[in-house]
Amino acid sequence: MASLAWLLIPLLAAVGAGLWGSWAARNRKSGRTGDATELNGYAAFREAMEKSRGATERPRESVRPDESAELHESGLHEIDEIQKRHVVMEESSTGT
Repeated sequence: MASLAWLLIPLLAAVGAGLWGSWAARNRKSGRTGDATELNGYAAFREAMEKSRGATERPRESVRPDESAELHESGLHEIDEIQKRHVVMEESSTGT
């Protein structure tokens, strides 16, 4: 009798899962769900993000190619200087 009770548990779970699946897959007529509503919400989100980004960031087209190369070179020089200072600090701390 106890084994029948244990077999009843998965059977009830399967019936419950079937009922929930049919309820979740039902055709809703409220109009609150669907691709059109989600796409409209996403479009509004993108528009808001573009407005906020436009106020804080300059467009990439305004950077001159030669300016970009100059910035890259100056950045490399700064990295070299930092690495040299780091090596000097390590040598002075170890006493070599």
